[in-house]
Amino acid sequence: MKKYADILDSLRLGGNLRTIPEECVAEAVTDFSSNDYLGLAARPEVQEEFFADPQRRRIPMTSSASRLLSARQREYDALERRLGELYGRPCLLMNSGYHANTGMIAALADSRTLIVADKLVHASIIDGIVLSKAPFERFRHNDLGHLERILAKAAGKYESVLIVAESVYSMDGDRADISGLAALRRRTPGAMLYIDEAHAVGAEGPGGLGLCRASECYADVDVIVGTFGKAFASMGAFCAVLPVVRDYLVNRSRSLIFSTALPPITAEWTRFLLEKILLMDSERDHLRQLGHRLRESLQPLSPDFTITPSHIQPLVLGSAEKAVSFSRRLLDAGLKVLPIRTPTVPPGTERLRISLSAAMTTADIDRLANEISRISAD
Repeated sequence: MKKYADILDSLRLGGNLRTIPEECVAEAVTDFSSNDYLGLAARPEVQEEFFADPQRRRIPMTSSASRLLSARQREYDALERRLGELYGRPCLLMNSGYHANTGMIAALADSRTLIVADKLVHASIIDGIVLSKAPFERFRHNDLGHLERILAKAAGKYESVLIVAESVYSMDGDRADISGLAALRRRTPGAMLYIDEAHAVGAEGPGGLGLCRASECYADVDVIVGTFGKAFASMGAFCAVLPVVRDYLVNRSRSLIFSTALPPITAEWTRFLLEKILLMDSERDHLRQLGHRLRESLQPLSPDFTITPSHIQPLVLGSAEKAVSFSRRLLDAGLKVLPIRTPTVPPGTERLRISLSAAMTTADIDRLANEISRISAD
């Protein structure tokens, strides 16, 4: 036990001790840390509409088994079919984005596969790489020249190559060059392109189907991962892949095979929300406008860090202590913006991660910007 206590003491001294935050009173605090990008989670009338259908009240609240053992499949099948229609390829449900990345990467790669991942990919991707036991390299964030040199150096040494990136990065809010990644995938024998759209699905692209679906290089993206726990205001994840890959994952993805499946009611709720999200282009436009407005205020405070006008924007403060202090002062002003510290981000880039929602107004953005400017000036 002493070892654990010593580690906790070390984290505390460095300003990196994590605790589960207390619940905030919604009326008193504007939440800039939630991933509810479309504001659907904050609309109780949507839930009331869903349960107004008496048939939905009879859908089980638990699966009580893994997907491969569950007797009831209709809600999962209906959601996968609808997603398949929209993405033009088979889709497979997963329990979460973490389950998707750890299970799929570990299944798709082996000792004969080289994984090359962007330096800033999510921890779930890193864990999937570790579980795969495949050789891997990291390319500098969004540096396609560096990626190309790694691929050229590895030419002929591996049976296959898995290139991994995110379409919208969770801590910086910037975008991957999907066309550039696709071009490198085409020029690399045996390559597959794997794009995590966790922070894009729902919030980006026509119908909220993400940046890959809207790209002219869509056919070159072999694996698309999307999640339902963010803009979708639900739970779970999915992948859109070729039929052979879907069948392979059903047989080899351990996070799918050995986890109790999502409750059937959750799959039905997600399908219900999907039809609404397809029609929410006006909310996505509003979200983009808020992103541009916030960037105008934040960029002068971060001269050494380029901020993308996105629904995710960082205010890099450079130390855990400063990030925690800044966050506490904002909360005192009724603005919840939680600090992000090492190891989630590299040392020296500790920050506030600001998440926007289509439920917010320009007045909310201006209030946050004014408070940040006031605290920065102290």
